[in-house]
Amino acid sequence: MSRFSFVRFAGAALLALAAVAASAQDPGKVLRIVPQTDLKILDPIWTTAFVTRDHGYMIYDTLFGLDASGKVQPQMVDTYRMSADAKTWTFTLRRGLAFHDAAPVTAQDVVTSLTRWGKRDSLGQKMFAVMDKLEAVDERSFRMVFKEPFGMVLEALAKPSGSPAFIMPRRVAETPADKQIDDYTGSGPYIFKKDEFRPGEKVVYVKNTHYVPRSEAPSGTAGGKRVYVDRVEWVILKDAQTQASAITNGEVDMLSWLPAEHYATLRTNPKLDMVEATVPGSYFLHLNHLVPPFDNPKIAKAALMAINQQAMMRAQLVFRDLYRDCTSIFPCGSPLASDKTAYFTGKPQFEEAKKLLKEAGYDGKPVVLMYPADFTLLNKLPPVLAQLLKQAGFNVDMQAMDWPTLLMRRAKKEPADKGGWNLFMTGWGASDTMNPMYFAPLTGNGEKGWFGWPTDERLEKLKREFVATTDAGARKHLAEEIQLDVYESGLFAPIGEFKTLSVIRRGVVSGVLTAPVNVFWNIKKTD
Repeated sequence: MSRFSFVRFAGAALLALAAVAASAQDPGKVLRIVPQTDLKILDPIWTTAFVTRDHGYMIYDTLFGLDASGKVQPQMVDTYRMSADAKTWTFTLRRGLAFHDAAPVTAQDVVTSLTRWGKRDSLGQKMFAVMDKLEAVDERSFRMVFKEPFGMVLEALAKPSGSPAFIMPRRVAETPADKQIDDYTGSGPYIFKKDEFRPGEKVVYVKNTHYVPRSEAPSGTAGGKRVYVDRVEWVILKDAQTQASAITNGEVDMLSWLPAEHYATLRTNPKLDMVEATVPGSYFLHLNHLVPPFDNPKIAKAALMAINQQAMMRAQLVFRDLYRDCTSIFPCGSPLASDKTAYFTGKPQFEEAKKLLKEAGYDGKPVVLMYPADFTLLNKLPPVLAQLLKQAGFNVDMQAMDWPTLLMRRAKKEPADKGGWNLFMTGWGASDTMNPMYFAPLTGNGEKGWFGWPTDERLEKLKREFVATTDAGARKHLAEEIQLDVYESGLFAPIGEFKTLSVIRRGVVSGVLTAPVNVFWNIKKTD
């Protein structure tokens, strides 16, 4: 297995690869894939969960994409231009674009989709804050007019993860941003089969025959998204042993994420291949700053001082070559990575934590740690963290639930004893964390921000300065200041980096792409 490496804007995971011989009742070639976890939230602006994002890429398209080298490329857009003062951007869509119902994609569909997206996505919020107007010029053209230049227009529209700017029909995008959509008509290469959707069991997609791919070769999330199979089935298997048995017996064609405890067995199976993403993922601890006790920065910092990266990563990933320590909030080895972490070392500092709790007047009230017991990709972490927090002086109430329930509960802003929460952990890919404007938790705008809702005007100011400059040196310095602010405010902390591996049946599929996210186009069945 190769060493950890970082390739700018390369895939956070190589997950898009699966195919299997179709049975007699199948209407063609079928890919059977075990996704990261169960899919229950279908609205892509409602969560940053990878499984919902991947669902979004199946059925929607984007205006721009990132190629394998990280360069922004047009996707649904044909041509675009920027005015001399960098305040006006005009875009024209490709001809022949159609939704799943064969209706043409118009500029007004785009305007409405972007407006809804911009109310939820952190980078979208920043862009719309300095936008004077967004309007359709004609059926295929639309215009953005800014009050002042915004330095990341194309990067925002090409954002690969978090909440990508997916394009929906106007009637769907008119759904208020605080209400989930229930019409899944999309613009992408696959059609979601709502009538076959079985939460907890199976998600089904079929080829979109109305989709017109670009003429260029596929690259990352850009280029021609060509579909060579008739049907994709996401098979929901929550147990790690069941997943390993299914791929070994040929019942599924791919495990999109390797269950670490089966690493040694699966890597030596001659019928299987492991595919390693070119960049690592990272685990993070997130705190709720809206309610006590972590609305007090001293108590929040005490929680971060309890972290023992090695103990937690060892419990989750078992094999030392699958993970490494990293105290930077940006991917270690990336352009913005920094070793300036103030007090945070990734090693437990129990006595210092207890002093902070005493100074802050922590009353011993239990902190609720949400524990996704069914989510094999991180369910070993919370029990270790609970013990560490107790050693640091916290009273911990670890509450078990499934991952979809956690994703829904983390949106609750009530106190923990009224159905809310205090802490949870999740994983991010380098495509999320490499840029402070992409990283969803890096918000300081209170209840308008990502789950945890900290209010931190200095962080917001630093981000505005980051967007305003294109100088690499200035951005590096600002990223260091952002990281120091995160730690001094106790916003969140990294647990460590891990290799992202998928498992596929050898010789069954071809055409797998390297992308910042899981992509399921360009795959050919070879048997």
